[in-house]
Amino acid sequence: MSEFTDADADAEARLAEDFAPWINDMDIVVELVTPGAAVLRIPQSVRLNRDGGAMCGQAIMSLADTAMAFAVASSVGDWVPMTTVNQTSSFLRPADGKELYAEARVIKRGRTIMYGEVILHSGIREKPVANVTSTYMLL
Repeated sequence: MSEFTDADADAEARLAEDFAPWINDMDIVVELVTPGAAVLRIPQSVRLNRDGGAMCGQAIMSLADTAMAFAVASSVGDWVPMTTVNQTSSFLRPADGKELYAEARVIKRGRTIMYGEVILHSGIREKPVANVTSTYMLL
């Protein structure tokens, strides 16, 4: 374990080293990490699209889950073992912009259980693509 504080160096290193290779294949960019929150982004890609050109739900949920992991780690202040217990997604509109942002934040922090919310949008926060609520357990 190492202290998790820097959005630029530490977050990018964690993304490259600690996540599955297929997550890295999504070209996720860490935009911002602050205590209890994180903003990640992925570019639109034909590899992530379904028929019709909209980004597939699996990619959207993966981005949300990854963003929440960063929010949880930054809330704790350390990159600790954790797991997703629950993730509920509400898809509100197609993700058909040039990129997709995931704004994650911890909304309730317990000793071992964290609750969070992720708003996903294509650059206009007031027009969300999806809303995700998550429960994480620190192991």
